[in-house]
Amino acid sequence: MTLQPVFADLHVHIGRSDSGQPVKISGSKNLTFRSIAQEASERKGIALIGIIDCHSPAVQADIRTSLESGEMTEIAGGGIRYRNTTLLLGAEMEVRDEGGGPYHLLGFLPDLQAMEAWTEWLKPRVTNVNLSSQRVRSSGRELQRELVSRGGLLAPAHVFTPHRGLLGCSADRLADRLDPEGIAAVELGLSADALMAGRLSELDRYTLLTNSDAHSTGMIGRECNELLVAEPSFDELRLALRRDSGRKVLANYGLHPQLGKYHSSYCVACETALPSGSPEACPNCGGTKLVRGVSGRVDQLADRAEGMLPPHRAPYRPQAPLSFIPGVGPKMRERLLAEAGTEMEVLHRASEEALAAVAGERIASLIVAAREGRISFTAGAGGAYGKIGGA
Repeated sequence: MTLQPVFADLHVHIGRSDSGQPVKISGSKNLTFRSIAQEASERKGIALIGIIDCHSPAVQADIRTSLESGEMTEIAGGGIRYRNTTLLLGAEMEVRDEGGGPYHLLGFLPDLQAMEAWTEWLKPRVTNVNLSSQRVRSSGRELQRELVSRGGLLAPAHVFTPHRGLLGCSADRLADRLDPEGIAAVELGLSADALMAGRLSELDRYTLLTNSDAHSTGMIGRECNELLVAEPSFDELRLALRRDSGRKVLANYGLHPQLGKYHSSYCVACETALPSGSPEACPNCGGTKLVRGVSGRVDQLADRAEGMLPPHRAPYRPQAPLSFIPGVGPKMRERLLAEAGTEMEVLHRASEEALAAVAGERIASLIVAAREGRISFTAGAGGAYGKIGGA
């Protein structure tokens, strides 16, 4: 069977169901199961998309409607096909184990029947099963055992972030919360890259994922993965994460970590981003109420001075989505997508000449410079994204 490269973004939220039922409160109302499928297939060029609010009964009703109408179909390898894209059914769940803060886990299941059964398991353990990222009255290990026993895939979400990251706020090691054998992959989050993860030897065995955690359609694909698979499906994703039968992650396309919201530490008192490291107090005002950045947290956890990339690890390619490029507003973005290809083609494949013909030389030059790692950044901190060139 011929293997092919495909783009995959495995962490996308649903804002509302088609009936208007809230799912992710902070998500755009325009984020529905169907609109995500359309955006991924027709505008983003993403062949495998993980929708991680499919545990919601309201979302499941929308899925059934799409299947019954014939607009979408379930495929033998797991997932739901819409035109050029396969939609993976997932859930993001919050757990709080004794001795640490709450953290998020991503779980994927192969088909709608399995996801509906998972919803039944969740119902007595959450306050509102209709909503996204609910706190589950379960330990991390119990949840992991249940999911894996049903044929599911589990990955810690945005693992280093200070809010809801397992290593960011709950524990110093994955093994303190989960069975290492039952972890299918580790999601980096927007403020970390592969070299930062490579400072922790515990992570060497795992395939890394870079996903968007999109709360609006425009953010889909701001981080993504390039997989080598026979087709975009659940079964092929499992093989790629295991690096089995030639399947693998070819590349992680992630934000330059300095563009992430939590790369640097932040003083709440004087609203100032702090220098690198892990200060106990703000050097500007002396305040001690700090939001610890991902960079500082990695410094605390690292057992290596420098990041090491295991031989199996895919290259990390920093990506600056169109929404971060100075001069690319909504109208210019629409022009680029209409005349230069999908967003993945614009960011990674279109020539500078082709981009300049649509957007002008300055914007084309910035897109290519970002693609080649030739731009500077002002780092993000305290919940605010970083910026290109201080723009």
